[in-house]
Amino acid sequence: MQKVTAFFTELMRRYLPDPFVFAIGLTLLTMVLAVSVQGQAVAALTTSWGKGFWALLAFTTQMAVILAMGYVLATAPLTDRFLDRVAARVNDPRTAVIVATLVGGIGSYLNWGFGLVVGGIVARKLALRVKGVHYPLIIASAYSGFTLYGLGLSASIPVLISTKGHPLEAQMGVIPLSETIFSPTMLLTSLVTIVTLPLLNAWLHPKAGQPIKEIDRSLEERQQKASAPGVDLDEGDTLANRLNNSRILSYVIGLIGMGYVALHFVQGGSIDLNLINFFILFLGILLLGTPIRYVEKLNEGIRTISGIILQYPFYAGIMAIMASSGLVNTLSEAFVKVATPGTLPFWGLISSFVINFFAPSGGGHWVIQGPFMIEAAKTIGASVGHTSTAVMLGNAWNDLVQPFWILPALALSKLKLKDIMGYTVIMMFWIGIVYSVAILLWG
Repeated sequence: MQKVTAFFTELMRRYLPDPFVFAIGLTLLTMVLAVSVQGQAVAALTTSWGKGFWALLAFTTQMAVILAMGYVLATAPLTDRFLDRVAARVNDPRTAVIVATLVGGIGSYLNWGFGLVVGGIVARKLALRVKGVHYPLIIASAYSGFTLYGLGLSASIPVLISTKGHPLEAQMGVIPLSETIFSPTMLLTSLVTIVTLPLLNAWLHPKAGQPIKEIDRSLEERQQKASAPGVDLDEGDTLANRLNNSRILSYVIGLIGMGYVALHFVQGGSIDLNLINFFILFLGILLLGTPIRYVEKLNEGIRTISGIILQYPFYAGIMAIMASSGLVNTLSEAFVKVATPGTLPFWGLISSFVINFFAPSGGGHWVIQGPFMIEAAKTIGASVGHTSTAVMLGNAWNDLVQPFWILPALALSKLKLKDIMGYTVIMMFWIGIVYSVAILLWG
């Protein structure tokens, strides 16, 4: 296994570019495929790309908000103290890798934005505390838990299709969560993943005598001192200072926000990204205690989303080309032609894995692949719920090697993509086996 890991690590080190370069390359590849496979004119695809570039601007903002505010929750004093207690009990490098994977996985199962951040934070804490931890591996391990979001409470496709009024309701109806992520097969898949993935990651840790790369503790200390909030001695006991540090203001507005969430559900409302962002915003205000503390933590969190703001429009442009040229249908049809009612969900999983390179978003991904897959399921008599869940799992599986979603982990760790991708490739192979077996048995 160490030789396999070394092979992929060296492969990534030599050939894997920065995520932004990867996004540019995918854009050009999609354009070439649209012309050569679909016969689309260059002028037409350029127009589609340009028009689609800002089509997901609202969704980009939602993604940025959920990550920045997820960072606030993950670094709030209550959460930070809990993570410190967890890290204090760990003394062995392999145990540290297991704990980082579990925290990232459980956090992502509860909420993908929270898990994406909290895993990286606990990985850094463990790397600072435990001697001999291979830093790139523990960051990759914490990120690998992100795949559990596809099985969890914020799995975008299952949550969307369980909501009345969703875009494909006329085509497929409303599919309850009991037929998707809360089905016995998917609950068992979640359990298998959360048990086996940490063990795999621990197995990948270099053995005694093999080279490791530890976290730069001196650099971390300097960065913590530089980011520590300063005290403005000129402010004194002013009204402005008292308002900035008022717990009453935070608690009042925080409770009003929580009250709105409660009323939303009492009145029959459903969960969507806006509600999730609303909830974590006001929960963060309550946990941080004062307005100024929230602002300081949010400023830190904003540093983790620069890649999303830059790159998501490029992926929106790619999705526009995929949709307008018919590339998504061509890819899906290639798999559906060999499908039976029992195997269509499996081919949906595989095609979703491929498409997610070009459209790395569960919601955006579903918009372009969902209609075709649902129509195929209805035509050949396959389960619509199984097929939809398989598309979600293909998305979550591919995220292990999709550079876009690794950006927050890289921002938190100060590592480069090539440092951790060799490990996530190995993890991707294992998760692919788990998800494929689960979908085939389910079918």
